[in-house]
Amino acid sequence: MKDDTRENSRPRNFFRYALLCFTAFLVLSLGFALIPREAPAPAVPPFSEQARASALAETMRLRAAGHELAEGASGAQRQLFSRTVTLLTTQARALVLPAENGPDGAPASPSPGSATGPATGRASATAAPATVAALVAGLSASGKQRLVQAETADGGMARLLAAVGTAQLLQARSSPRRPGRRSRHCRQPRHRSAQRRTRARHQPPRRRGPAPASRPAPGGAATADAGTASPNPGAASLADALDRVVRTEVETVYGYQVALTRLEGAAAGQAKDLLARHEALVDEAEGHSRAHCAPIPPRDPGYTLGTSFLKTPAAGLASLEAGTLPVYGDLVALSDGGTRCWAIASLLQAAQRSIRWGSDTGPVPGIVLDTTLLPPLPAG
Repeated sequence: MKDDTRENSRPRNFFRYALLCFTAFLVLSLGFALIPREAPAPAVPPFSEQARASALAETMRLRAAGHELAEGASGAQRQLFSRTVTLLTTQARALVLPAENGPDGAPASPSPGSATGPATGRASATAAPATVAALVAGLSASGKQRLVQAETADGGMARLLAAVGTAQLLQARSSPRRPGRRSRHCRQPRHRSAQRRTRARHQPPRRRGPAPASRPAPGGAATADAGTASPNPGAASLADALDRVVRTEVETVYGYQVALTRLEGAAAGQAKDLLARHEALVDEAEGHSRAHCAPIPPRDPGYTLGTSFLKTPAAGLASLEAGTLPVYGDLVALSDGGTRCWAIASLLQAAQRSIRWGSDTGPVPGIVLDTTLLPPLPAG
């Protein structure tokens, strides 16, 4: 007789196995669902944002120190400290993001990634300096750090950092009891060696003629974008920026050549030295153009000068030097590597030359700035 009990029990065993598997799956699912997930680590902000936050924090710290010193000073020293506070206030407004202010101007809660870190250099966690020497040292250190950060930041932020660093270094040098050593900033390339290797062996003879037309100082015009100096930044390129640098320096050379015939004494000696520097800058800019396979613009035979330049050549040279600042600012934003480092160094040198002729370079040399469009500082 056939025993079919085993065959009849198999379907029931399969059902039991399926039920057990489903129950185990359900228990495990609920268990995993009830276990809280670990909060993801906050995203690391890009270097440009870290550099901006670091620059803003350090600028605000120096601003507070300058304000404290201005309250306890008098006379010319008080005016100097007040000018420093004004300069740092404008720089801080240029560095602050609108999102960092609440709807009523109150500071918004800082994002986790906005804290400064080791990648941005020295953090500004120390107390505000209460002495003139500490303020000057702080301005110098902050300026050098901004120029170093500008080497690797994104284009527009690199230009802003270079402008802020340049102004802070210049302010440190104009302050009383400044340190004796000159500040070192961007690792400057060796112009005489590195760039002459890219220079053509035979250059066309320099055509001489009248001097260039006077260019307005950058502070005279303001753009809708506080961080933009180019009329059409969307169409700008590295080749365009190098082209403008070469043309601007060639015009400046001609301006110095004409001014030398009308200057006397110490002014003539200074103009002669700076003329040689601008002639070297033309060669260096053409060397960078060749290194990037950018076309070198032809040198115009001459330019038309205004009567004001001929009457007051020193003021005309100040205007010419000030006109080179936004040109180098554009090159900082559109270049990288050795060319950007050269542009940063040239921006600082151009600002120094402008001051030597009596021009005011403003709070952000190299940027045409409309301060009315800047966001307010966070309250508190």
